[in-house]
Amino acid sequence: MATRKIPASGLITAADGTRRCFWCGEYDDYVRYHDREWGRPVKRDQRLFEKLCLEGFQSGLSWLTILRKRENFRRAFHDFDFEKVARFNQRSVTRLLGDAGIVRHRGKIEAAIENAKRCCDLVDREGSLAGLVWDHEPDPASRPERATWSTLRKLTETAESRALSRELKSRGFRFVGPTTVYAFMQSMGVVNDHVEGCAEREPVEAARARFRRPRRPRAG
Repeated sequence: MATRKIPASGLITAADGTRRCFWCGEYDDYVRYHDREWGRPVKRDQRLFEKLCLEGFQSGLSWLTILRKRENFRRAFHDFDFEKVARFNQRSVTRLLGDAGIVRHRGKIEAAIENAKRCCDLVDREGSLAGLVWDHEPDPASRPERATWSTLRKLTETAESRALSRELKSRGFRFVGPTTVYAFMQSMGVVNDHVEGCAEREPVEAARARFRRPRRPRAG
């Protein structure tokens, strides 16, 4: 993946003529993820928590590696039910460190458990993780006028991802740096970073237009 030459357009064309973001390549599982999930808006807390954890596990690895282990992660972490994960203990950590189906990194495993506890606290206080996440959706006027590859490749982090990262860290979340958080925002549809000309850009934008944003409770 890292050595593959990136087309100037940021797009590849499949045998059937479909144009997609280059990063999904020709791997069937990656193409399905690109076409069916990436960029489509999500507000279910359990899925948001899952992706936030998996982005943390991805650090230093490729997303394809994590994607191919995702079902193993779901099994190991009780489908990322954060109330259940929050009850994991040191025996759970030992069990997970012995699970060859996931990424066996003590720091990342312990961070996922701690993040589950922090997620429970957040939901108890404010009702949802989704409200906090979507509260950091960028103003459309601040987004690039055209979603070209030359423009999008520079967006490894944004003011909004830095702000969300700071807020998550202030609440005790771990492995939530601004670059990790921006990748999370891309995948969960908080932004639409399908390259202009990609077959999925317009369907994703239509899904975002239909999407009812969760509201974060306001003080007072």
